[in-house]
Amino acid sequence: MAEKTLETLFHDTLKDVYYAERKILKALPKMARGAQAKELKSAFEKHKDETETHVERLQQVFELLGKRAQGKTCPAIDGIIEEGEEILDEYKGSAALDAGLVSAAQAVEHYEITRYGTLRRWAEELGMKDAAKLLSQTLAEEAQTDEALTALAETAANQKAKAA
Repeated sequence: MAEKTLETLFHDTLKDVYYAERKILKALPKMARGAQAKELKSAFEKHKDETETHVERLQQVFELLGKRAQGKTCPAIDGIIEEGEEILDEYKGSAALDAGLVSAAQAVEHYEITRYGTLRRWAEELGMKDAAKLLSQTLAEEAQTDEALTALAETAANQKAKAA
């Protein structure tokens, strides 16, 4: 059995987040269709476009490693996405739907922020400057998306759910 190193861990985690991003790409259109507020639909559609870019950046990181881009099943993201789908089903047509969708989307963002932050740090420690730069770009975009979702929750979705 090959020795487990930080580089091995980096590659495994990269496969994990690659799988996650591809699953998120499939979930975002469902979230957009389910959202009631126009602003939330737009936020999900915008993030789908960003997520496509994130997948491309991950593919570039795999190339820098000389590895084939491939995912590794990630039960964490599967569970987070499943919870979002439950909210879509259980709160469909209710005033609380958008608040629930924002919550589900932020769970995804927080997962991604954690993964990209860790990968960037490891890339820096491993001397992978180009990979660290790519991962840092995505990390910044994930944080911006999280902030935008917080603003949507605070300015509309939570108030609508509370008022019902």
